[in-house]
Amino acid sequence: MVKHIILWQLKDELTAEEKIEVKKGIKEALEALQGQVPGLVEIKVQTEGLASSNADVMLYSVMESEEALKGYAVHPAHVAAANGKVRPFTKTRLCLDFEC
Repeated sequence: MVKHIILWQLKDELTAEEKIEVKKGIKEALEALQGQVPGLVEIKVQTEGLASSNADVMLYSVMESEEALKGYAVHPAHVAAANGKVRPFTKTRLCLDFEC
């Protein structure tokens, strides 16, 4: 199994109301990938952090293998979600992938 963890910060120019809508869109789009992407075992998006957080959104996902992770990265449904709901609204992205 491979875990794929992403942390994003949203763009500063977004209003508080826009950030709420953007987070909702990211969560819905990415969690909808469950059952669509081969090898994707689990996917969850966390949009509410404690005041001590310096990230706005976290993606937690589990893949069957590193090959499944590579397939996820280029899967059309994932690419559409990333290009439509994530990339236009985020300023930073951190990623940690590891075997477990």
